Amino acid sequence: MNNNAIIGTPGKPWGETDIEQWRDRQTVKRSYEAQVLGPLADLAEDFVAQEYGQLSYAGRHYSLMGLTTANWQDQRPTILITGGVHGYETSGVQGAIRFMREHAARYSRDFNFAVAPCISPWGYETINRWNPQAIDPNRAFVQNSASDESALVMAWAANLPGQIVAHFDLHETTDTDNTVFRPALGARDGIEQALWAIPDGFYAVGDTRSPAPEFQRAVIESVARVTHIAPTDDNGCIIGVPIEQHGVINYDVVGLGLCAGMTTAPFRTTTEVYPDSPKVDDENCILAQVAAVCGGIDFLTQQDITIMG
Repeated sequence: MNNNAIIGTPGKPWGETDIEQWRDRQTVKRSYEAQVLGPLADLAEDFVAQEYGQLSYAGRHYSLMGLTTANWQDQRPTILITGGVHGYETSGVQGAIRFMREHAARYSRDFNFAVAPCISPWGYETINRWNPQAIDPNRAFVQNSASDESALVMAWAANLPGQIVAHFDLHETTDTDNTVFRPALGARDGIEQALWAIPDGFYAVGDTRSPAPEFQRAVIESVARVTHIAPTDDNGCIIGVPIEQHGVINYDVVGLGLCAGMTTAPFRTTTEVYPDSPKVDDENCILAQVAAVCGGIDFLTQQDITIMG
């Protein structure tokens, strides 16, 4: 992946031959079956495991699995949790699984849960942002998506009974965003990409069309109990975007085709953990993801949420 900049012709977007060359350089570094499917199977007694799709890439087969509440009730509001849209963002995948294992039960009287912890299994195994077609799934949550990873989980979520009131999409911002993935994006598209200052700490991304600032604040306050919140840069920004409040920026998640925009849930947040900070370790990153979900749900339990018929 670090050699992406020399693939293709500088200033010219990649063609199929370039994509194939890039794909041939990717190697499997960890096991989706052992690290994701195995832990999900252990939860089968408490939740319903659903295969919502299958993928086959380069001789490797992936079963896309989601978990739903066993005692699902349509009149109960639903919480959607997604992770692993970018396969290299490990704590999102493991944080979703950890939440279901250790915390979902105490909220189950008030909410249904639907969880897709690893949307991009090939990306998880190769520690990659893109899928094998060099497509970023987190820019492909659109109609007629070119990413099967995005299209399949969108279809699954759209067919869930009842109403989704909140969506937590669990992500990371890493040093490799600047050293690997943005240079790769520049090479793929033939357009040089500006780098941004990587913030040291957790932040959340809300939706410019439906920002839900009190909900975002509850997420930040919960995470602050387990890890540090990202400061702004000298311009009052995080990754080049002006903050809306402490630790929160807003994106047009629908217009950008981001995962957080795939439902009309009134409460949506994208979490961003920074795993390369000297202040954290892998466990702390997982705990930050769990805290984000718990903080948001704790906020929702205090609201008068009306389910539309």
